[in-house]
Amino acid sequence: MKKYVSIDIGGTAIKYGLIAENGEIISRSERKTESYKGGPSILKKAVEITQNFCKTEEISGICISTAGMVDTIKGEIFHSAPLIPNYTGINFKETLEAKFHVPCEVENDVNCAGLAEYVSGAARGSKVSLMLTVGTGIGGSIIQDGRVFRGFSNSACEVGYMHMLGSDFQTLGAASILTRKVAEWKNERAEIWNGYHIFEEAKKGDELCIRAIDEMCDVLGLGIANICYVINPEVVVLGGGIMAQEEFLKKRIGNAVEKYLIPSISSQTRIAFARHRNDAGMLGAFYHFQQNHKMK
Repeated sequence: MKKYVSIDIGGTAIKYGLIAENGEIISRSERKTESYKGGPSILKKAVEITQNFCKTEEISGICISTAGMVDTIKGEIFHSAPLIPNYTGINFKETLEAKFHVPCEVENDVNCAGLAEYVSGAARGSKVSLMLTVGTGIGGSIIQDGRVFRGFSNSACEVGYMHMLGSDFQTLGAASILTRKVAEWKNERAEIWNGYHIFEEAKKGDELCIRAIDEMCDVLGLGIANICYVINPEVVVLGGGIMAQEEFLKKRIGNAVEKYLIPSISSQTRIAFARHRNDAGMLGAFYHFQQNHKMK
């Protein structure tokens, strides 16, 4: 049975593991990204992770999911937010293939999450799906007929930058807005609040926490509706750490989407929550690798 190293590079943590050719995750682990050290440090970590697997396993490929805009042909980061300095220009494919003599494929992390949900998650079998990951920012991907829609220059669905209400989608609707709002309204330090704390207080009836969540959901509903008017997805899958609060958020976000979408579209659009959660990046990177090598 063939085995593949899969590495999911996020701003805070690098999740990695070994995946069998049937898609079963054999092992999982995690280490800090230390993004402040920059792109070369992350590339070095990817080499170390792969090297450690190669000591005990014969691997058939390396699958990378990463933050940033990715040239999937070159396996290179062509644009990155300031969170990871000197990440633009980092080429995983070239470096890892030269060192380990196995194929390597690289894809953007939100595209990987969308692909994972399409193949074996909440969007399975759909014709057109929209994946949104809501965290520090908001990322998006479109999967059409089982393939990632990339646009002309590999930067389709960068919805976080979408202009809205005098600002942009991710500034107004990302999870990070919750802590800022609640701390400001309560005249307290932002460090004492986080998403989990806010949801726990909201469940106890804290009106300011509930108000902050409701405002975030309204922005998400508006953003989702605007995207739906353009691409008309069958299903919108919501991921990111905050979406673990599905029970609290599902009705609120659903109502907000209905508020901004005309009934003929909203009645045909399903809102779902991601199933793969922490495994989405690793699985999606593996599915992307599989797709590429089937085509070849």
